[in-house]
Order: sequence, then structure tokens, then C-alpha cells
Amino acid sequence: MKFKIGVDVGGTFTDFLLMDDSGHAEVFKVLSTPHDPSIAVFDGFGEMARAKGLSLPDFLRNVEIIVHGTTVTTNAVLTGNVSKTGLLTTKGFRDALQMRRGIREELYNNKYLPPKPLVPRYLRLPVDERVDYAGNIVRKLNPTDVYKAIETFKEKRVEAVAICFMHSYANNRNELEAEKIVKEALSDAYISVSCKVLPQVRFYERVSTTVLNAAVGPILRRYLEALTKKLSETSFKGVLLIMQSNGGVTSPQVAVEMAASTLLSGPAAAPVAGLIYASVHNFSNFITIDMGGTSFDACLIKDARPLVTTEGTINRYAIALPMMEINTIGAGGGSIAWIDEGGLLRMGPQSAGANPGPVCYGLGGTEPTCTDADLILGYLNSDYFAGGRMRLDYEKAKQAIEQKIAAPLSLSVTEAAYGMFQIMNVNMASGIREITIQRGYDPREFPLVCAGGAGPIHAGMIAKELEINTILIPKESSIFCAAGMLLSDLRHDFVRSYHSLFSKETIDLKKFLSLIEDMEREASTTLLSENIPKERHLFRYSLDLRYVGQYHEVNVPVEQYELKDFMEDSVKDKFHAAHDRLYGYSLKEENTEIELVNIRLSATGITQKPSFRPERYQGKDPSRWLKGKRRAFIPSEMDFMEIPVYDGTKMGYGNYLRGPALIEQPNTTVFVPSGFELECDQLGSFLLKAL
Repeated sequence: MKFKIGVDVGGTFTDFLLMDDSGHAEVFKVLSTPHDPSIAVFDGFGEMARAKGLSLPDFLRNVEIIVHGTTVTTNAVLTGNVSKTGLLTTKGFRDALQMRRGIREELYNNKYLPPKPLVPRYLRLPVDERVDYAGNIVRKLNPTDVYKAIETFKEKRVEAVAICFMHSYANNRNELEAEKIVKEALSDAYISVSCKVLPQVRFYERVSTTVLNAAVGPILRRYLEALTKKLSETSFKGVLLIMQSNGGVTSPQVAVEMAASTLLSGPAAAPVAGLIYASVHNFSNFITIDMGGTSFDACLIKDARPLVTTEGTINRYAIALPMMEINTIGAGGGSIAWIDEGGLLRMGPQSAGANPGPVCYGLGGTEPTCTDADLILGYLNSDYFAGGRMRLDYEKAKQAIEQKIAAPLSLSVTEAAYGMFQIMNVNMASGIREITIQRGYDPREFPLVCAGGAGPIHAGMIAKELEINTILIPKESSIFCAAGMLLSDLRHDFVRSYHSLFSKETIDLKKFLSLIEDMEREASTTLLSENIPKERHLFRYSLDLRYVGQYHEVNVPVEQYELKDFMEDSVKDKFHAAHDRLYGYSLKEENTEIELVNIRLSATGITQKPSFRPERYQGKDPSRWLKGKRRAFIPSEMDFMEIPVYDGTKMGYGNYLRGPALIEQPNTTVFVPSGFELECDQLGSFLLKAL
């Protein structure tokens, strides 16, 4: 039997979805090993092999494909443990990385300082060269400056070099010449060149993205080389693919070249999985939420497409590569409760992580967390956590909440635990508002598709906070991102800057079309190199447009024929509509001129995906799967009640119940609050609706 594996390395747990060629899926979960993520990956492979009665080499020999989402690059940036990086840039602009845009992130906070640049000033070295905005070479590259910088890089033992010159998107000759010199002199260094990473306008965003790519490149390269070596040594002969921030997958080789494209590798898979599970109910507009042990991720899907942004930040560093517009906050099962200077209860963003973890894990944690509160409130079964493989310590959790939270606030343990629970829900609801209301969408119009090991406990109360009436919780919710990885296509994004008024009279149509054709050729070459035949290439186009005089542009999806035939009016109508939705007004009636800034192409290579096996209809009555009753805190009653507990592993298509109730699975628990009904769909997912 052949297998496919999706792997999602998280801050607390590493999740796996194992699927055989008949469509049968199994869930595996192990504690992450942050010091070396590959240890947890192979621990999971070992568990799967034992479950199949095979040795690890025999098991991996039968694995056709592994799709891997990694937090290696993300963690490096978040912790500051990036590679030592040097920057070559145009003379006079070495401080652009530190000056940033000159815009204060917190407008009224004079003490809010910008983050320390990833490249210190003594390694940001100027080069005498200059290209103007039209692509004319004003001054040729001075090789002496490059060789002088290389000597400094050698002396300081730099691991990576970023090269970013002014207007190299318009003419990359000087930049490529510098790259050639650096490659010959520093053969072991990782080199990141802006004309290859991000050939578009806006110097700060381009230099920041190029530096980020360089700073994490050696780290990702070492990790993937070690991982592929281990896989090869244990008889793996299949295909390894790496998840990217844009929701697509790519080969390890391409991932290493564009290391910054993996900075949101794990969370980007959740919207992809959401599309499959939501399609059963014909949902094309919904919100995916993923609450794990460390963080909470939310993403809005509109018209069956996740929203994508090119204005992202990672730990406050700008990155302009296309990525899923995912709002990530520090709200997970391991989020630590604390009391601020004003005496108010707060949750996170600090997390207990995998080690030492929540107090109830008994692994040395001393700070009360969300998981400890869930245990006190009865939502978790201390004897059935992780399917019974880990016993939770109720008394330790109770003592920690009593000492650290309840006593200082003069509350009972139950009141403190419920306060922790409710603050978590409000924090997560606020995270959802940021990607809906601030983008011009009403969250009440979007069902929630809930993922993560901790998510199903909180989903009902988050929905109540936002007045959302429908929640879909896949049976594989605890490893939702791992499932999404197996369902992802290969994807690459390309951009070309072309600044002009958007009209037939002002645009050079020949140049406009040549830029599109150039991106199409590059996209086809990349996908063919990944063994994706032409008939499975899918190209999507968009334009960055703005009103004349504006600073920020709006990305507008367009059809190929609208570009090739230059359908000016059609594209402008789409821009006016998008601007009105985002900002509450358009200037269509005033006939305000529109500017083109960038042309974008998203190239998708359609992969062969595993299919989930539909379940047989079980009937409405789930009583045969009743495990018993348990005291749990019911928010609508503000008191504990004895409520039914069902075995979620046995519930199936057609089963129906009303809240309050708990549904237990080895890797998650679903809390159905009062006022909700639940029904199992044909994939075994739990559909909750407000009564």
C-alpha cells in the first residue's frame, strides 16, 4: 500500500496526516522539538511505521509524497537567530534598511522604537553604481567597491549576502554583475539578489524582503539538506515538497532559493484545506481559524479564493512577497495568563510552548495557561488527553490558577478560569475582526471553519462573540494544516513594475504585453522544471492600481483576455468597486485618473490530490456513542452542569445533537455551547448552527 503524508511543524505540536491510496486518513501528533524540528518529524514517521507494523525504512519506501510545512525560517526571525548577513546597496542608500519608511508604527507612542535591522551598519556596504527609474544606466558598477566589501564580509565571516540596488527592477545589469563577482569570491555564501527575489518598485520593501531572504536562506538550506539526507538514508524515494506562504507548494531546491517564501509556511495550508471541507456545504465565502498550542491564525476566503497580500510583516520587518493574508496573534492553548500593571487579567502573547508546556502537562511548567483553564472548566478530560497517552494534572493546574490569578484578583478558581477562557475568546474574535471589518467585510456573513487542537473548544464562544451562526469543524481539525498541505498545488508568484497612467493613450501596449509574456515564460519554465506538464498550468493575473496622487495601491484580479485585449473600462470598473469596498468610496463619477504600478502573475501547477473517502449514513441518533456525562462550565448558565460526552471517533454522517455537549477525540475536544445544534456531514465533519 502506498501513502501520502502532510507534516506541519508547530510551536507546540508537530502534526501529521497519513493518507493511503484508498482515501483512508489517519491523524498523528507528537510534541515539537524546537532545537531541531527534524527530530519530531522523524518521531512522527516512527509512530506511523509502528501503527502499520513496518520498520521505518520499509514504511518510508512506500511513501509517495511528503508535503512539509516548516517554521524554521519563521522561528529564526522571531527569535533573532538569523544568519550573519551582509548587504551591498547603492552608494548613499546604506541606511534605508534602518530608516524604513519613516512612518511611526504606533502614531501616539514616542517611545515605540523600530526593530533592530537584520544587517548592522558595518555590514551594510555602499557600491558606486546608479540606474535611473527608466532603466538607464547612469553609472556603471564599480567592481572595486564590490571586492572591498567582499574582504569585509570574509573578515566578519558573513554567511549570506543581500544585493539590492536602486531601480534594479528596471535594469538589473549592475545587480547581476555584482552577484557574479560575489559568487566567485564567496562560493559558500548564500546570495540573495533583489531583481530575482522581488523586481518591483519601492526600495525599502525590496531591500527588506531581499535581506530577509538572505538572513533565513542558510538556515533553511541546512535544515532541508539535513532532512533530505535523513530521508534518503531511511529509504525514502518519493517526492518532498515544501509549503509556501502563498498557499502553494514547491520543491526543496526552489524553496531554498526563495527562503523568505516559507515565512508563513504552516498557517498558509489551513485556507487550502478549508476550501475542500467547505465545498461539501457549497461555502465559497468563509473564515478559517486555527488555534494551536502557541498561536491563533485567521484567514478570510472570498469567492473560494484566500485573500493575498503583498504588504506583510514578520516580527515588524517588511516583506512584500505575495502571502496569504493571515492574521496571527499569540493566542493558543499554551498562552500564559498574567496580571498587568493596572491589575487587569491578560492572556498571552507569551506561551508555555511544548517545553515546559501548560502546568497540567506536568513537565515543569509553572505559569497558568489557557489549557489549564479549559481543564478546570471541564472541557478537557484529564484521563483522555492525546487519546490517553498523556494524563493532565488537575490539582497542579488548580493550584497555579489559584496562586497566580485567582488570589491576586480576589476571585474563585472557577471565576479566574472562566475569565481566562473568555479573554482568550475575545482576543481571537478581535483577530478575526482585523481581517474582516478592516477589509470591508461583515464577519456575520462568513461561516467559521475551525482548526487546531484547541480551536474546537473555543469556536462556539468565538462565534457567539461575533454573532456568526455557522461553524464547520473538520474531524481532522487538530491537524488541519497538515491536511491542507496534501491538497495544495505548486504555486509561484511573479511581478513586474510598470508605472504609467492606465489608459490606451499613455500605456506602451507593446511593452505592457511583453512584460506579461516574460512572466508567463518564466512561470512555465519553473513549473516544467518541477515536472508539471503544460496542460496543468493555471495562470492568474492582477494589477496594482491607484488613483493619481494616492500612496497605496489596490490589487485588482483581472482576466487574461482583459489584459491581452487591454479592456480599459472593464479593469477600471473592477478597481472602483474594490476601492469602494476597502475604503468606503470611489472616484468613478469624478473621472479621476488611475495609475498602474505593478503587473502580477500567479502561476499554479495543478497537482494530483488525494481524495477523502465519504462516510456511510449512520442515522440521526448518536446515543450509542455516548461515553457518559461530565461536569462542565456552561457560560449561558454561569455555572457547572452535567452534560453528555460523545466519542467523536465513532460519530459519523447524519448524527445530530443539541448543546450543551462535549465530543471527544484523541487530539481535540469539541464544545457545543447552549443554543447550538450539531450535525455530522458526509466527511465526518461537525457542522454547528445557532438555533
